[in-house]
Amino acid sequence: MSLDWIIKIVSDNWQMFLRGAGITLLVALTGTIIGFVIGLLVGVIRTVPMPEKGIKRYFLKLVNAILFVYIELFRGTPMIVQAMVIYYGAALAFDINMDRLFAAVLIVSINTGAYMSEIIRGGIVSIDKGQFEAADAIGMTHFQTMINVILPQAVRNILPATGNEFVINIKDTSVLNVISVTELYFQTKSVAGNNFRYFESFFVASVLYFVMTFTVTRILRLIERKLDGPDNYIMYANQMQVETPEDIARKNQVNTY
Repeated sequence: MSLDWIIKIVSDNWQMFLRGAGITLLVALTGTIIGFVIGLLVGVIRTVPMPEKGIKRYFLKLVNAILFVYIELFRGTPMIVQAMVIYYGAALAFDINMDRLFAAVLIVSINTGAYMSEIIRGGIVSIDKGQFEAADAIGMTHFQTMINVILPQAVRNILPATGNEFVINIKDTSVLNVISVTELYFQTKSVAGNNFRYFESFFVASVLYFVMTFTVTRILRLIERKLDGPDNYIMYANQMQVETPEDIARKNQVNTY
């Protein structure tokens, strides 16, 4: 019976499954955080107003060209190919033998940064231009405007997309088995190779993936609700006692005595 085998596989190999799930969450979470920081820097730089002339204009054009190549390259190639090129390519071309876990975090971070940069740029562009003009009118620089005015609003707007990227990274870490990172897919493949029960072994893995992604999604929804605040805001004016004409007449009558 498949159910009997599922119970046996879990009881015999639960430590391997938990270890793999832990590595998956570690790589996905760390890679998403670092990728968010990379995307934030790239997104802010790509929204810097272009000067009309001068050395700064040519320097900014060069930086934007480099960032454009980075974004298109890592968004246009699969992560599994990037993992092979970065991990094995660094060893062959530069004699750099990276730790597999470090390489996994690096690959996920760079890949996530390319996607997050466009998400953040879209969040920045979505903010009303009048806020940029108002900040410029009081003498704020571009980066002061970003930090104090634009980014707090843009980050809230892109929070669902950021959470979605985290969920995608949890699933996409499975491709890192090509460089022998012992994440959940790698551990499940080892378990299935020992007992030759592939359906039952990967059924357990699919349940673990679902539990991780569902839990992360629920936590992110709670964070979004906290940032949104209460559903109904009571205006301060409504909390003030409004005097009726009868109250005013009564007060004037008292003052006359």
